[in-house]
Amino acid sequence: MDSKVIRSPRDAYQIIQTVLDIEHEATEVFGILTLNVKMAVAGIHVLSTGGLSSAIVHPREVFKAAILNNATSIICFHNHPSGDISPSLEDIKMTERLKDAGELMGIPLMDHVIIGDGQYFSFQEQGMIIVG
Repeated sequence: MDSKVIRSPRDAYQIIQTVLDIEHEATEVFGILTLNVKMAVAGIHVLSTGGLSSAIVHPREVFKAAILNNATSIICFHNHPSGDISPSLEDIKMTERLKDAGELMGIPLMDHVIIGDGQYFSFQEQGMIIVG
């Protein structure tokens, strides 16, 4: 895979859509982009597929993929088959858990992108994840 540098949440959205096109999936799909020190994509990993309204993922699975890919940071993503990109309470709680786990492991969560109906929601753009 050609390394694509992530400079903005839109870059992450475009890469995810180009490679996976998850906005058209009938069930939720959860994954991560693993990034190197230059914020270039080292890998794209689908970690869970779920029902119509949830895809369960555990932090250990997220960070196992990150460690095995020698990631220095990650961006997580999932789709909302309904097309409504507003984060659910579960999305917010999961993001907080992944953010906390990433800080402990030294592999920070840079963003969580929710995709649906040709749009995306970025926790970073909304000030819900502070990078830096």
